[in-house]
Amino acid sequence: MKNADKTVLDIDLASEVQQLLFPKNSPVCDWCCLGVKNHMATGLGGDYFDFLSAPDGCQVIFLGDVTGHGLTASVVMSLLYGYLHHATMRQCTPLETVAMVNTFLRSFAERSDRFDYLFSSSLFFSVIEPDTMEMHYVNAGHVAPMVKRGDQVFYLSPTGVPLGFFDEPEMAMRTFRFEKGDRLLLMTDGITETTSVVGEFFSNRRLEQVLRSFQGDHLEFLDEVFRLVNEFRSGESLKDDCTAIVCDFHAPAAFA
Repeated sequence: MKNADKTVLDIDLASEVQQLLFPKNSPVCDWCCLGVKNHMATGLGGDYFDFLSAPDGCQVIFLGDVTGHGLTASVVMSLLYGYLHHATMRQCTPLETVAMVNTFLRSFAERSDRFDYLFSSSLFFSVIEPDTMEMHYVNAGHVAPMVKRGDQVFYLSPTGVPLGFFDEPEMAMRTFRFEKGDRLLLMTDGITETTSVVGEFFSNRRLEQVLRSFQGDHLEFLDEVFRLVNEFRSGESLKDDCTAIVCDFHAPAAFA
């Protein structure tokens, strides 16, 4: 086997292994419907996400985006993915968890001046209490998620800088209480920064328009977002990984 063929085979195998990390099905909840859709730009990528049940019964949802994409980003992503799974089982607050992730990344970045910037990531990490539908979250330099409530759209703006750059970055935890009928949309910047053939971004504005106008369920909504993004780039290859998570809220679990 030629070296080039073996390299392609290794990358294909690594891509399959990476996909094994991600959830194949969304959790079944009586208080919400969750869905996710992901397209990697090169088969391997730096977007990472999951839905985890915490020991106290809360729902953890996280979405992150490692610097860069391709093979290098996938290695760092795999490290982060495993670390977050471990950290979630410790019943820490989102702020403590994200601070530990930053320390974890810094421990690698400090070993190399050449590769330090690669051990960095944006991260939206949240914990939702089903009984109250309160979400406690930290947004470490990630694209601001959107919440649709009736005719309004709220943005969950960053509460800190991306992880991996500073030993003790300023970060804050915030709380958002959902109501029945709300739709939460999380995404990576591969979606909003998809470019057209003339170099125009898909943008938050277009994504917000879809969020406001589309009336289908959560899975149909995800399909529509990716259909519009693909249509917008008019056959141009993806330049970055694209991931979106949607959560439709029904009612607090205690009253469902």
